[in-house]
Amino acid sequence: MRPNGRHTAGASQLSALRVWAVGLLLLSAVAISPTTARAAPSQAQVATTHVYLLRGVLNIFSLGLDTIGARLQAQGIPVTVANFVSWSSLADEAAAAYRAGRLKTIVLVGHSSGATALPDMIAKLNQLGVPVKLAIGLDSVFKTKLSTGAERYINIFIGDGPGEPVRAANGFRGKLDNVDVRGTGVGHISIDKNEAIQRRVIAEIDAAIMRSRAPALPVAEQGAPRQARSAAASAPARN
Repeated sequence: MRPNGRHTAGASQLSALRVWAVGLLLLSAVAISPTTARAAPSQAQVATTHVYLLRGVLNIFSLGLDTIGARLQAQGIPVTVANFVSWSSLADEAAAAYRAGRLKTIVLVGHSSGATALPDMIAKLNQLGVPVKLAIGLDSVFKTKLSTGAERYINIFIGDGPGEPVRAANGFRGKLDNVDVRGTGVGHISIDKNEAIQRRVIAEIDAAIMRSRAPALPVAEQGAPRQARSAAASAPARN
């Protein structure tokens, strides 16, 4: 019996749609796929690590950072979740712990205005002689320039939304990665809550802790002149 021509055409179109959909999913996965650590960090590495997570405005739009913090705590990693306006006092706290030998690996994560504040916090820590192992910004909302060094800075942003790529100033030392996740269905308010983004953030933190035995990059000497204030300090707050 000859197959019905209409049925055959419909099946062909359905098959093509399936192939297209699978291809789109694969492209999205590549855009936001997490970097998986080969092994879990040791307890000794975890014990001298602290992750600071900076929420955006009003403390109500960045609650995905609380989820990330809870998952890190489940691994035994100490965390602090706070509003971005606390970045300066948190830097002082981290510097004191570092000088006392209680802290060796510092990781910073921020969303929205919290991401915009990260360069300021890194600059202050560097001035205090404290290295930053890793910083991850989620959709920084102002033009953000990184003037001093985190060993690695990852800026995950939505290129057709309010987020901005981070630019390295002259003299920047470290590795800067701008990751554009436009077209993946992630929005400014949801980026910190997206499961794939959260997995990537946690995997990058685990990998950074695993690298914590490597020598840290040199930082500015304590008392060195402060670089020009970044956009986080000069621009009005947004989330």
